Amino acid sequence: MIKISFEGSQGGIGVNYGRLGSNLPPPDRVVSLLKSRNVTRTRVFNPDQDVLRAFEGSGVEVTLGTLNGDLPALASDKSFAAEWVNDNIVPFADSVAFRYITVGNEVIPSELGPAVQNLEEALRSVNLQIPVTTVVATNVLGVSFPPSQGAFSEAAGPIMTSLLAFLASKNTPLLVNVYPYFAYAADPKSFILDYALLNTTKVIVHDGALGYTNLFDAIVDAVYSAMEKVSASSIDIAVSETGWPSGGGPVAATIENARIYNNNVAERVKADVGTPKRPGKFIETYLFALFNENRKPEGTEQNFGLYYPNMTEVYRVDLS
Repeated sequence: MIKISFEGSQGGIGVNYGRLGSNLPPPDRVVSLLKSRNVTRTRVFNPDQDVLRAFEGSGVEVTLGTLNGDLPALASDKSFAAEWVNDNIVPFADSVAFRYITVGNEVIPSELGPAVQNLEEALRSVNLQIPVTTVVATNVLGVSFPPSQGAFSEAAGPIMTSLLAFLASKNTPLLVNVYPYFAYAADPKSFILDYALLNTTKVIVHDGALGYTNLFDAIVDAVYSAMEKVSASSIDIAVSETGWPSGGGPVAATIENARIYNNNVAERVKADVGTPKRPGKFIETYLFALFNENRKPEGTEQNFGLYYPNMTEVYRVDLS
């Protein structure tokens, strides 16, 4: 069996490569850009043959997603899962370093667990051992504060419990999108901006014996607490998206704040400091996103890029 996984490897910070733009550079130039910045990991939201061909032989590890619309078929039809693997993975298995396959993005339907299992089985049937997981938003939590009280919502709980049991059996992490910006923007009077920006060393939130200097750690630990409550404490969290908008919104969406936030996240990840609940634990993290994308909803959603579509920097982040 060919094993294409990277359990326990750390490396630098990754970047999400979204493609919802009418004016983005071609994939081969994007790969050259990533390599020029020493980016060793990226996340691609759905399979695209031109994109995957561009990553052939690049050495950049690719996390590849399925379309949310494919979830019902992946869950109910094993032949569809096999076809998806044969079309999108097998032709590139020898030349693209697949890190994870993610089934769905920020959705928790009842089909999620079966879809993950069917896709994992389809990969094994062609002698490929690529970890299969999913990407969740923090709205899977019914309680998120204080972090020690983190718990899954009543709706998400049964689905997450079953899924996490499967991920634990495969030693595969759960991928979570973590956005302090949205928590801050929704209620700026309840947060100190530097706490959201990871820009202070002062403990702002006390939670029993643990102290939190930033909202990023608090969100991650709330998910860890929720996992512990469903007997899934052995599973790691990888942060599949995090970022800060450089414009498009009335609350703190500035180039300077985006620069501060993303550089602070990058420094924290590379320092391997972990979180108060998991000190010293490396948190695999992917910044969102590589480019400003003009086909996303107007406002902040179009302004999360590190680069403009012409490949000039919005602001500088140390990605090495």
